[in-house]
Amino acid sequence: MKEIIRKYGLWQLALKATVLISFILLTHISNAQTLEIGGFGGTSYYLGELNPALPYNQTQLAYGALARYNLNSRWAIKFSYYRGKVKGSDITGSSTMDRDLDFISNINDFSLVTEFNFWEYFTGSKKSYFTPFIFGGISYFTYKPTSFSGVDLQPIGTEGQNVGFSGRSPYNQYSFAIPFGFGFKYRLNERLGLTFEWGMRKTFTDYIDDISTTYYLTGSDINPDNTGEILSDPTMSHDPYMQRGDDQTNDWYNYTGITITYKFDLRNKKECNNLDWK
Repeated sequence: MKEIIRKYGLWQLALKATVLISFILLTHISNAQTLEIGGFGGTSYYLGELNPALPYNQTQLAYGALARYNLNSRWAIKFSYYRGKVKGSDITGSSTMDRDLDFISNINDFSLVTEFNFWEYFTGSKKSYFTPFIFGGISYFTYKPTSFSGVDLQPIGTEGQNVGFSGRSPYNQYSFAIPFGFGFKYRLNERLGLTFEWGMRKTFTDYIDDISTTYYLTGSDINPDNTGEILSDPTMSHDPYMQRGDDQTNDWYNYTGITITYKFDLRNKKECNNLDWK
């Protein structure tokens, strides 16, 4: 229980902050409420044991959908679903460790964020047609690391999870994250808006890449016909408890791309006429 509290304490703080900010904003709604529905297209990448320091290394395509509720000209609440792949390997990454490991995984990301516009902005307004913005909130995501050869890595227990080595057990293939980032919004016409978005996810798992702790087998004893043992230590040159990953640092992932949204007015005509959308 203490480990869970330690691990998810920051996520719980982010959840409480997002709920509190959303509640405060909802109690101070102006007449400018609009709903935007749209799609996302862009790229995704990850930072972790197989790529600790190279942004946009092995970038993959990503896509998704979103709904943005504009409370007023400055504040908005957005719910999104983004799906993208992340991958990494010792050959192409920035790690200097001799492991010869690799992975690829789909990430299904569900996020609730609060957006703050630095300038007044309305999709459809000729006057307030552009703004930079920042955002932050909470995310829930799923992942499923496989080797480049297509082997599902979690079930085979590459760090001794299936045999209880050093008290280890299989990890979950879902977790939480704190999304944050920035972007720019631009009005295309009276109904359409264009957004550029850069967003990081600070996760609460170190197993997106299936690497976190130490080796559990003696390299010289590995059976070359055993796929699980080979994928645990492809070089067959390590001993139990030798470092395989860094369990003190969790993995991160990023989405970068554009969204195009369509605006729906949530006000009556009389209220619309009192606003300057021109």
